[in-house]
Amino acid sequence: MAHEFIRGTYRQTNLRNESAEYLARREELRLAEIELLAQRERVARLRRQLPAGAIVENYEFLEGPMSLNDGDTPVHPVRLSELFTAPDRALVIYQFMYGKKQTTPCPMCVSWLDSLNGVAHHLAQSIDLAIVAAAELPALRALARERGWHRLRLLFTCANSFKYDLGGEDAEGNQDATISVFTLDGPGRVRHFYSVHPKLAPGIETRGMDEYNPIWNILDLTPRGRGNWDASLDYGAEAVLTGASRAQSMSRT
Repeated sequence: MAHEFIRGTYRQTNLRNESAEYLARREELRLAEIELLAQRERVARLRRQLPAGAIVENYEFLEGPMSLNDGDTPVHPVRLSELFTAPDRALVIYQFMYGKKQTTPCPMCVSWLDSLNGVAHHLAQSIDLAIVAAAELPALRALARERGWHRLRLLFTCANSFKYDLGGEDAEGNQDATISVFTLDGPGRVRHFYSVHPKLAPGIETRGMDEYNPIWNILDLTPRGRGNWDASLDYGAEAVLTGASRAQSMSRT
């Protein structure tokens, strides 16, 4: 019965007690989901078809040891062009709101990096990924150890203008979350491809990057939706284990 059309409805389950009203509304939703898929594909196609972006400065960052277990020294400089592992790969940089005016880590950014750390080994099959922050390396790496970000490449902007130039920082040092994508255009020549921020327009102040965050997409599947949930540093990085332990405890009672 699942994956078959029955009386004009494409069934998603083999449940026999679903009401006619539920099936009709679920079919309406399925058609809307198909429309959303087509719109997502259109947006992705428009993004891929962008003309060549600007050549950017070959910014210099500071980086500590590759393994967080090896402490915070020695520190070495690394150029933007050196973050590419092959000339035909894209480089995606997440600009973390931490450092300068942002004296504590942005909780939502932390949730983003938790997510990116979880899929970094999958992304590494096709692209290069790095995290850039205005926070100095000892503080940045201490947070990474606390959160378990062992798959993320962490970079300190030092004195460069990368975050300002790409819109991730203002002249006063206030920070903004930003995803920026780059390509190589010859040895040492980096071209900007795409950047996106939480703010898309007046009235759309925080949702410009929602499509790329699995947290929002999973919450949107549930009856309550996003509700009033917001990321917090208070529940730490072990909340999933706590939830799993609670579920196991309930199953034993």
